Amino acid sequence: MDIIAKMRDVSLDELHPNERLKVESHYLYGTLEESLADRATGAVNEADTQLTKFHGFYQQDDRDVRDDRRHRKLEPLYSFMVRLRLPGGRVSPEQWLTLDDNARRYANGTLRITTRQTFQYHGVFKENLRGHLQALDKSMMDTIAACGDVNRNVICSANPHRSPVHRQVYDLAHEISTRLLPRTRAYHEIFLGEERVAGGSQETDDEVEPLYTRHYLPRKFKVALAIPPENDVDVFAHDVGFIADVQAGELKGFNVCIGGGMGMTHGETATFPRLSDIVGYCTPDRVAAVSEAIMLVQRDNGNRHDRKQARLKYTVEALGVEGFRERVEEYLGESLAPALELPLTHNGDRLGWYQGEDGFWHYGLFVQNGRLADVDGGPQLMTGMREIAQAHDGDIVLTTNQNLIITQVPEVRCEIIDELLDRYRMTVEATPLRRHAMACVAFPTCGLAMAESERYLPSLIDRLDAIMHDAGLDDDAIIVRMTGCPNGCARPYLAEIGFVGKTLGRYNLYLGGGFAGERLNKLYRENIDEATILKELTPLIQRYADEREAGEAFGDFVVRAGVIAPTLAGREFHAR
Repeated sequence: MDIIAKMRDVSLDELHPNERLKVESHYLYGTLEESLADRATGAVNEADTQLTKFHGFYQQDDRDVRDDRRHRKLEPLYSFMVRLRLPGGRVSPEQWLTLDDNARRYANGTLRITTRQTFQYHGVFKENLRGHLQALDKSMMDTIAACGDVNRNVICSANPHRSPVHRQVYDLAHEISTRLLPRTRAYHEIFLGEERVAGGSQETDDEVEPLYTRHYLPRKFKVALAIPPENDVDVFAHDVGFIADVQAGELKGFNVCIGGGMGMTHGETATFPRLSDIVGYCTPDRVAAVSEAIMLVQRDNGNRHDRKQARLKYTVEALGVEGFRERVEEYLGESLAPALELPLTHNGDRLGWYQGEDGFWHYGLFVQNGRLADVDGGPQLMTGMREIAQAHDGDIVLTTNQNLIITQVPEVRCEIIDELLDRYRMTVEATPLRRHAMACVAFPTCGLAMAESERYLPSLIDRLDAIMHDAGLDDDAIIVRMTGCPNGCARPYLAEIGFVGKTLGRYNLYLGGGFAGERLNKLYRENIDEATILKELTPLIQRYADEREAGEAFGDFVVRAGVIAPTLAGREFHAR
């Protein structure tokens, strides 16, 4: 039964309020025109704050000044986080210069690489939104469906110029993104100034949103494509994953995975992170169709009553893996082939210089927590990357580990890139621990943050590096991730050491994730401060140095040594 037939017999009053909002928005228009025109406030109205997400931006306020403004009887300092739709994370030098110019003209002067291989801007005021989005549009970029109850930015193993297979997988990411893109013209008409030519209330769901209908999805939907043996995208953490089958340099097909997702809610055991299940195999020409079929099963079966249970992972739990797969095959009109053994060994990035199959060179640049900024007395990443974009003919590619790749550099021009990297102090030495660490934004802009993350993790890594040094592990990597809340944007539940904020200065500590992103971790200590974190981790890291087996990762060691029980399924995440 599709969503149209199902909803005929259901009152919107029985569903989560967001379901009525979507239906009554007339395909995401809402009252956004009026909200943007209201100069009495820096905000948009409450209903429109939900609709802006479908267009790629969130309303936020600066929490560092919230109390001061309240005491001064001023409204919060509202602004917007703006996120690009950038499947595969590739931009040209010309596009980079637009991104840089927009950051300086319309935002807070920085760029933030997200864990979904795209950019976020912070500090975009309401009066700057249209100019910001129109400048992006002129450079062939947009923010459509970067947030909201739709398919989000499609990610894939980084750098399409590394090999022909990487280019094929990148092209498939674009194909999926285009196929699952909302069709409403609201974005173009409200923000880009295009004339409204639609037929108004006589339009049908099939004409405006043939896939989404006026109901859209129950929650967000995420797709990732990985090329073994690398799992840089954390392929099991997403609603849909495709693992490439590459034989003798030729892309033969993909294992298909369903049911991953990171978010949960503190204290609610019915919510949990979950890794996806491998349910079959498809050929490259069927990848977009399989993605669509999975999305339609979620559209028609996902929970629209309780948003905390609305992600696809809970639909898989409710229907069972086999039941969900059978419905996918019904929509697809064919069966998935049996899955293959396609091992994944690690989830980090290639940093420094490396050569692609076509002979060109590529430089992987470490960007701590994805924040591109000019730091007084430190790296000048914004200025340096602008200079590189002006001197460089190849593309610049983002990774899901929040780093950059300067691609397609002829050998004779590597020295030019090196000189710019040195001039702007962009290649600061980073330990393996720091290179493998990730953090979400959290304070001061994220309204969900309970604790610091991006601003705090670097100093905590300093202290953990000292522990690693004392244990003789300077050259060893441990996956460390931190988020300011349990929603899991930096995928902390896959980390060997994960920190999830509970309140200011206090975190839940998770241990035992898999080094290649193949196993969830588990809660080890709850609501602890930095002193307790260091007290707990110091003897564990020393014990790891003394007792590990050859090649054994930290997450595997703490499980084998009985420090923490393995999490073998998402529903077992809270079991001790």
